[in-house]
Amino acid sequence: DWVSRLSPYLHFGQLGPREVVAACQGQDVDAESFLRELGWREFASHLLYHFRHTSDEPLDQRFADFPWRDDAGQLRAWQRGRTGVPMVDAGMRQLWHTGWMHNRVRMVVGSFLVKDLMIPWQAGADWFWQTLVDADVANNTMGWQWTAGSGPDAAPYFRIFNPTLQSRKFDPDGTYIRTWVPELAALPNRYLHEPASAPAAELERAKLVLGKDYPLPMVNHAQARHQAMAAYTALK
Repeated sequence: DWVSRLSPYLHFGQLGPREVVAACQGQDVDAESFLRELGWREFASHLLYHFRHTSDEPLDQRFADFPWRDDAGQLRAWQRGRTGVPMVDAGMRQLWHTGWMHNRVRMVVGSFLVKDLMIPWQAGADWFWQTLVDADVANNTMGWQWTAGSGPDAAPYFRIFNPTLQSRKFDPDGTYIRTWVPELAALPNRYLHEPASAPAAELERAKLVLGKDYPLPMVNHAQARHQAMAAYTALK
């Protein structure tokens, strides 16, 4: 997907939203989706101004009692890009090295943290705040609350990204994964998105030992989804 990469400039005040809107007017391009995202950015600032507690508390107070898990080891593996899930690991490594990540990947890694691992969204928001070059309290907060389901117009609780399907759809040739997870580069595309499914012969050809050169998946997505759905259904 095409992205503007204007977020750092907007955050640090080098550009204003009105300037961006004015620049889009009269252009021979369909900027509707882009301007809608800009509107969401401004709405996030409005929301934080009027509900200041939402920087670290859920807007939807039902989530104050959500059964989040406190697992420092899993959080650290997510931060380091060592989850055993290639799309998640690629995104987290790109974030650490560049301070940036495509919005699609942000949604995937966010969903994995709060719904597969059931680690509080605040932990993810804090890490993004420390590492993103475009880190913005309002947008960061609303993005994570949207992912967790506790924010305004939040993602439906049953929307749980399958990171393997997302990987196959948006990185079909594996360019992104091979760039940021080079230890998987020799795997054929068929197994690149889910190395644990590769036969022993393919792993040997790729000179890859799972659990040593690259971690085994830290969770089974289907099982994690079932557990998250049960917790969200009880909350709703």
